[in-house]
Amino acid sequence: MHTTASGPIVVRRAADRGLADFGWLDSRHSFSFGHYHDSRHMGFGALRVINEDRVAPGAGFDTHSHRDMEIISYVLDGALEHRDNLGTGSVIRPGDVQRMSAGTGIAHSEFNHAPDAPVHFLQIWIIPERRGLEPGYEQKTFPAAERRGTARLVASRDGRDGSLTVHADADLYASLLAPGDTVALDLRPGRRAWVQVARGTVTLNGVDLGPGDGAAVTGTARLDLTGTGDGGEVLIFDLA
Repeated sequence: MHTTASGPIVVRRAADRGLADFGWLDSRHSFSFGHYHDSRHMGFGALRVINEDRVAPGAGFDTHSHRDMEIISYVLDGALEHRDNLGTGSVIRPGDVQRMSAGTGIAHSEFNHAPDAPVHFLQIWIIPERRGLEPGYEQKTFPAAERRGTARLVASRDGRDGSLTVHADADLYASLLAPGDTVALDLRPGRRAWVQVARGTVTLNGVDLGPGDGAAVTGTARLDLTGTGDGGEVLIFDLA
């Protein structure tokens, strides 16, 4: 734990995450998932899963089912094709964010059709505010210019500012930080935050974070993020 002037920051280092390596899939789990279980890391508020996945060329997830979960896909490199039993099909590329509400039940597959390039993406699960929602999707593109040097809202409960709608009391921001770029985000009283470094390096309230690192922030009203090294790409979860 790091204690700053504004409150504690508990860092979850990338090297300490759970690992699943199936050859075609390299997955790093910030929280307990699948065969990886750690009672100290079961989630953070409504945030239940952050998996950093790399899918090999010509491979993917066969059709499988989900229920009662908000699932967000954030692609860093490559292209991920999605298909489901509702007839929905799309390709998710860097800059795209997709929200799938599993609700009463949905079956889908995800595949990397590229012959020579892996897909690198973050799979995020958020516990919905209620069970039994109608299954559905939403996908939007947030160009790099909209995320550069700022905290761009990409998902929220009310879909404000052109963000995706997520059925939970959670705001998700994405930020691209060049070296020396600084972004400040104020949290409302009683809120907490999880900061996930998708790639690169940053400081969070003076604490150094590297690629794949996450940080739980409680008891502070302000987050100050600065790009270091060659800069970084960060997701910020503002949670009840």
